[in-house]
Order: sequence, then C-alpha cells, then structure tokens
Amino acid sequence: MKSAAGIVLAIAVVAITAAQSQSVWSTPSAAEIAAIYPDIDAFYIDLHRNPELAFHETETAKKLSARLQAMGYAVTNGVAGTGVVGILQNGPGPTVMLRTEIDALPVEEKTGLAFASQARGKNAAGELVPVMHACGHDIHMAAWIGTARLMSEHRKDWRGTLMLVGQPAEEVGSGAKAMIEDGLFTRFRKPDFALSVHDDDTLPAGQIGFHAGYFRANADTLSMTIFGRGGHAAAPHNTIDPVVIAANIILRLQTIVSRENNPIDPAVITVGSIHGGTQGNVIPSEVKLELSVRTYTAQVRARVLASIERVAKAEAMAANAPKPPLIETLQFNPAVYNNPELTLRLSAALRKNLGEENVVEMPAKMTSEDFAHYSLAGVPSALLHVGAIDPVKLKTARETNVPVPAPHSATWAPEREPTLKGAIRAEVTELLELFRSGA
Repeated sequence: MKSAAGIVLAIAVVAITAAQSQSVWSTPSAAEIAAIYPDIDAFYIDLHRNPELAFHETETAKKLSARLQAMGYAVTNGVAGTGVVGILQNGPGPTVMLRTEIDALPVEEKTGLAFASQARGKNAAGELVPVMHACGHDIHMAAWIGTARLMSEHRKDWRGTLMLVGQPAEEVGSGAKAMIEDGLFTRFRKPDFALSVHDDDTLPAGQIGFHAGYFRANADTLSMTIFGRGGHAAAPHNTIDPVVIAANIILRLQTIVSRENNPIDPAVITVGSIHGGTQGNVIPSEVKLELSVRTYTAQVRARVLASIERVAKAEAMAANAPKPPLIETLQFNPAVYNNPELTLRLSAALRKNLGEENVVEMPAKMTSEDFAHYSLAGVPSALLHVGAIDPVKLKTARETNVPVPAPHSATWAPEREPTLKGAIRAEVTELLELFRSGA
C-alpha cells in the first residue's frame, strides 16, 4: 500500500504534468492574432499600394528587413540581389524555413480598392508597365511578418532555429534557384523543413488546403519564331505568310492534348502571346508566339515538347516557309512535390488546432511555383494554400458556374482579414508542430 506522502507526491506530479500540457502553445489564440492584426493589416495595405517587379523589390525588401530586425532576427539582405533572410536561433532543435515571395506582376489593377496600386515599373525589356500584387504576395508577406512576430514573442514555447526567407522573382520562376545558387543553404544552415503558404481562389477565406505529393505542375515557357517572306497584302501569292502559318500552328497544337495525350496524365498548352506585323496592308516576314506548357511527369513533358516542335516544323514545311520555326525555352519551373510524410503531419496538427472543417484536402493544380527548387535541393517541403474568397461569393460562383476572380487577374482582391488571420494561424501552428521535438 502506498504511503500518504507517496499519494500526495503522485497527485502533485499529475497536476503539474496536466498544467504543463495545458500551457503548451500549439496554436495562436484568436485574441493573440486580433492584437497584432491592425498593424499587419496596415502593412498589407502599404505593400499592396507599392508593388515591385521581379528582382527590383528593393523597397519591399527594406520594409521586411526593418521589421525582422526590430523583432530580434539576425537579418541578411541582398541574397540573390533583393532576397532577405532572417534567422532566429532559439536553442537546440530543428531548423525550419518559412518562405514568402516578395515580387509583383506587370498587371494594371482594376479592383476598385481605395488602396489600389498606381505603381509603374520597368519590365525585363525596359518598358514602363503597370504593377500589381495580382497573385497575393502582399498577403503572403504580411502574414509572414505576423508569424515572425508571434514566434519571436513566444520564444519560451519552442526550441530550434526559425529561418525566414523573403524570396524575389517567383513570378518569373527565377528567385528560388537564384537564392540557392547565392548560398541560401551554404551561407546559412540548411533547413530540416521548408514551408510556404499561398492564397487560393477555390477555398473560402481562412480555410487551409493541403495536397500530399505532386501539387503544382511543371511549367515551360517557350518562345517560337515563325519565318515567312513578307510583302504586299494585295499580292499574297508573292509572299509566304507567317501569320497564316502561326494560325495553323496554334490550332494544331490544341490536338496534342486532346488527341495525343492520355487524359489521365494532365497537360495544358496555351499560346498566351502572338506578335507579328505592323499594319493591315503589309504581310510580315516573321511572327513570334509565346507558349505556356504545363505537365506533371517527365515522360509527358518530353512527349508534349517534342510534339510542339513536330507540329511547328510540319506546318512551316507545308507552307513552304524558308526555314523551320525557332523554338527556345525561356523558363522552366519543375513540379512542386509536397513531401507526403511532412504534409500529412502538418495537416493533422492543423486539423487538431484549427478544426476539421477548416482544413481540407484539395486537388492538385496546373499552376506552377518555383518553391519546387527547395525540395529538389534536398529539403522536405510543403506548400499549403489558404482560401481568400468570401464564402457567399464562392457558393454563388459554384451554383452559377461563373468563376470568381483568380490570381493573376486585374481584379484579384482577397478577403484580407480572414485570409491574413487564417494564414498567420496556419503558419504558426505548422512551425510549432515541427519545433515541438526541440521544446
């Protein structure tokens, strides 16, 4: 039989253990997020008003850097030109990287928001173009700063090293690779995990979506120059019209997906740009196309790219063109692979802390993301999505089959409060789950 003293000691141990378990900080409370939200919202509005194009994000980087330094992070600027790395060492434990993109798109904003962007910037060709955060990178950055603040304020509740990466040039597919090549994983400690969150037009605002395995597609951007023989529009028999060749190529390309590709293996071919000629009464000597090609597997990618070349050459030959089209790869983004073990671990933690109804499995997408490069560099990675659409509008869109505005649209305007709060809560919860073993 236990002594009275032993029973009292056992009760005390149980009580202390219970109190400790109750005090473990596994997710920020609504009150904690509400306390920082006004500042985060103001920061978001500032970022939205003042977007910058890829590798020109100098002022954006300064704002991120200043805030991280004020929170106690050791900050390195200028990684891959405009990238920012903030390190918060907090004892022994894993190193976890949380990335945000910092660049915007050459899009003229038409949201009608009071803080809509009026910014202009120079694109790669040196042309002055309108600039907008049409993909939600302003949401990502603001949430990232909110997460950085909560993790800094709660250092007693976790152990490890938090690595915050502000990455340039995601929209042109070059930023992640550039940061890695500039020593992201050699100048700094190579992380045990890499995380990122992206806003989404298919989920209600604040809801978190996850998908284990391949989640975002391979993306090839191709340039195709079609050659002909120019001349007078009234004498087409004396010319070889590259406009007609281009038109035939564009139509024939669509049959690659519809008639050559297995429908179970997704592929998309889009001609997004066509330029040729100067006026209606002149047949030009060449036409330029830009294509976006989306695939998932290496086999489908190789076959589709080969088919594009075959079709282009055949149509040019059929028209007696002076030479075959010139096809160049301008950009390639590999498919994003969400490490299944990591993704399922995070989704379980999110469901436990945010509620089952607030965390859902979602289908893979044909959009691309250069976040893939971190996984290819050997870091287990997970890209999750946060809904950004008013639930009523989303319900109406599904009922009427009229889609809501989506990222890369001039009218993309996330429901910022629930989206920001949902992203912050999800990011902090993910980090605490991964840092738990070091606490």
